[in-house]
Amino acid sequence: MAYNIPEKYQDLTPAPQLDKKTLNKMVWMSCFLQASFNYERMQAAGWLWGMLPGLQKIHTNKEDLKASMAHNLDFLNTHPFLVTFVMGIVLSLEQNKVDTQTIRSVRISAAGPLGGIGDALFWLTLVPITAGITANMALNDKSILGAILFLVIFNAVQFAVRYFLMHWSYNLGTKAVTMLTSNAKEFTRAASILGIFTVGALIANYGGTTVRIAIADPAINVQSLLDGILPKLIPLLITVGLFALIKKGWTPIKCIVLILVVAIAGCAFGIWSGDSKAIDAEGNGIPGGYDPVVEWYELPPAE
Repeated sequence: MAYNIPEKYQDLTPAPQLDKKTLNKMVWMSCFLQASFNYERMQAAGWLWGMLPGLQKIHTNKEDLKASMAHNLDFLNTHPFLVTFVMGIVLSLEQNKVDTQTIRSVRISAAGPLGGIGDALFWLTLVPITAGITANMALNDKSILGAILFLVIFNAVQFAVRYFLMHWSYNLGTKAVTMLTSNAKEFTRAASILGIFTVGALIANYGGTTVRIAIADPAINVQSLLDGILPKLIPLLITVGLFALIKKGWTPIKCIVLILVVAIAGCAFGIWSGDSKAIDAEGNGIPGGYDPVVEWYELPPAE
């Protein structure tokens, strides 16, 4: 039986401010963010593990702690080195007993953009510069100090960032609570719009499912017709269909299995393709010698 998360906590009295020892402990525990990574809720289990020391001190009411742990198990995917920024803000909202829906919206809105920011800061900036310097040292001087120095610099920077963001965002979040709560409805609506916008962008960028069916005599590329109506129509319909199934109670695991079955069956019968350019609008690329009586046939694989 699913647990219904209440909109408001039972004890609405703001909790005392968390001490630095607890915040520092949570910084270390944030290192396990991806220890239980899975494709249903991504980093949710690791996130809750890192948040527990703070939540246990904030919510002395067992029912409130239960509700907080439940909504902190929501889907989460953010950059593992910048996660303490989100943790600090969420902790400040939990401390002031803000309603659970606002906390969930803030968490998703703050976590989403950090992926690209973190990749740019660490994988595209810090790692190449540090590795370039230390690798040259190891190659020219034949010294193991190059590898050791790389690990020391990289981990020193990322832990410094973790500690700074935890304390800074926690204090910032506490000061921003009044603004967030006074505009809770507007903020929640903005967060929902942002989420929908992001999903639409992902469909447009990564949706690659196309129809590989043509109607013969004369040959008409069905995918070209669909693109004329709305590009990426098939990926959009798949997304909307999965959303409808989840609203009806389907779990993400069942949806993944359904996608696999439909994809395998569709490819086996030549219905689906990952490349809409397999044939053009005039039907070029269709193998010669087809029977015009046939109403549809499989197109050649894309090169």
